[in-house]
This record gives sequence, structure tokens and C-alpha cells, in this order.
Amino acid sequence: MSGVVVRRLALLVLVLAGMSVITFVVSHLIPADPARLVAGIHASASQVETVRKEYGLDLPYPVQYVRYVSGLLRGDMGKSLVTRRPVQQDLREFFPATVELALAAILLCLLIGVPLGVLSAIYRERWLDHIMRVLALAGSSFPAFWLGLLLQLVFYRGLRLLPLGGRLELFQTPPPGVTGLYTVDSLLASDMKLFASVVTHLLLPAVTLSMAALAIMTRMTRSAMLDVLSKDYIRTARAKGLAERVVLFKHALKNALFPVLTLTGLEVGSLLGGSVLVESVFDWPGVGLYALKAVQNMDFPAIMGMTLLVSTCYVIINLIVDLSYYLVDPRTRG
Repeated sequence: MSGVVVRRLALLVLVLAGMSVITFVVSHLIPADPARLVAGIHASASQVETVRKEYGLDLPYPVQYVRYVSGLLRGDMGKSLVTRRPVQQDLREFFPATVELALAAILLCLLIGVPLGVLSAIYRERWLDHIMRVLALAGSSFPAFWLGLLLQLVFYRGLRLLPLGGRLELFQTPPPGVTGLYTVDSLLASDMKLFASVVTHLLLPAVTLSMAALAIMTRMTRSAMLDVLSKDYIRTARAKGLAERVVLFKHALKNALFPVLTLTGLEVGSLLGGSVLVESVFDWPGVGLYALKAVQNMDFPAIMGMTLLVSTCYVIINLIVDLSYYLVDPRTRG
């Protein structure tokens, strides 16, 4: 297991180095002048030049990249052109909101997708299986922004059951910042009214973000269960007279969850990096919305900081998945 950790940490360094080069090159190839955007459309040429020198945008690209990497080694991601604050400070502020949204979405996937996949496999080629497959196909086909707007139209505009967006009501005070996750922090503060408000605000964006992953989770669980149910040891267990629920949940589901575990890790990373549209629709103050505003304003330090953060999360999550395989599957320890 120590060898896996060392290899993945070495891979993390390579991934971050590669992503920093790619992001730097792509962002600086865009034909735009971020200094002009920061200074404003009515700024004079001298004012624009002052902004350009302040952020080092007047230097040659190789020099800018070397300065950026040198700052990264010191824990400095640069200063945002939009917020005028250190990028790492912005990410610390906005990242917990995205983590909370992604965790809520993956929790919905596991609580709904796995049981639906199991039922679909148990009732293979029956009406329930056909309905599940159609719903899974439809769920993976809905564009996230369209689904989010539709849910807002139904549950906010029509039924008045759920809020339009944001993490809290306009005049509500956030819970004391312990983890940055409002659900956890409100529980730690024993404020159940605030917790209820947080959950109601979280529900629509979490459902929207989880829909595509939920469809994939359902289909993956169904496929894995069908594969396991065809194995000889399942037939042997049934021949011994074991109850069907024991065969399904103790023998079949336990072994079918290994590919689901891998998918869960990949989906968590994907949800962290792919929440831009959902956060923009629901005005969710996470790194997705932060990245969108950074792109709109050619905020190179913020774009690169967001990219490196998501890349780091991908590698760490994959490492956790590999270690979980090692802990739950004895065959991987040899």
C-alpha cells in the first residue's frame, strides 16, 4: 500500500506540472487583454499599462510562467485580477460550497442509483427493468442547465416549495465556520432551523448536478449485478438453499460494488470540476461560479488556480479509491 501512495504522490507532481503548463499556454493564447478588463473600458493607456506592470503581464510569457511556478512552490497562486485578493484565499472561501454540493450529489447517486440498479438487475427484462433503463437514458440526456431551469420553474415558480438559489436566505447569517460545509456547521451549532434552510437550498442544485451521474450509477450497478449473478458461486449459494436476500445482498451485491466504488471516485472528481453550469444557474457561491467569472474576465491566476485545485482533487480521490480497494478486497493485498 505504501508503494501505491508513493507512486500516486509522484504522479500528482507530474499532473500538476503538466496542467500548469497546459493551462498557462491555453489561457495566454486567448486574444484578449486582461489588463484592459481590470482597468475598465474608460481607463487611459497609462492606467492600463500600470495594471499590466502590477500583475506582471508586461513580462515575456516564459518569465511569467517561471514566476508563477516559483510562487506555487512558496504556496502563492498569485492575485486574482477580479477580486484583487490572493487566489488561494478565494479558493479557501469558495471551495467548501462546491465540496458540499458535490458530496450531496454523490450521496443522492448512491442512495438512489445503487438500489435502482440492483432492482433493475433482479427484474431483468421485465417492465421494471425497462422503466429503469429508459429513466437512466433520459437522465443522462438532460443538459444540466436546462434541467436546473426546469426544476426552478416547477418547484420555485410553480409550487413555491424550494428556494430559487443561493446557500441561504438573503438575511440569514451563516453558521460559525468550522468546516465550511453549512450542513455540518449548522449541526455543530445545534441550529436545526438553519440546517433545514441549508438543506432546502441544497436540494435543487444537488439533484440537478447528480442527474447524469445517477443515470450512469444505475446502469453500472445493473451491469455489475448481472455479471456477478451469472457466476458459479452464486449458483452454488442458491443450490445450498440460502435465502434469496442473502444471496443477493451478502454475496452478489458485495462483489458488484467494486466497479461502483471506482465509478464513485471518478464521479466525485467530475462533479467537483463540472459544477460550473449548475452553480451559475442556482447562483451557488462555489469554485464553479468563481471559475466562470474568471473566464469571463480573463482572470489568468484564478483560472490556473482552479485548474490545479481540481487536478489535485482528481489524483487524491483516485488514490483514495485505490486504497479502499486494498482495504475491502483481500485479493489486492498479495
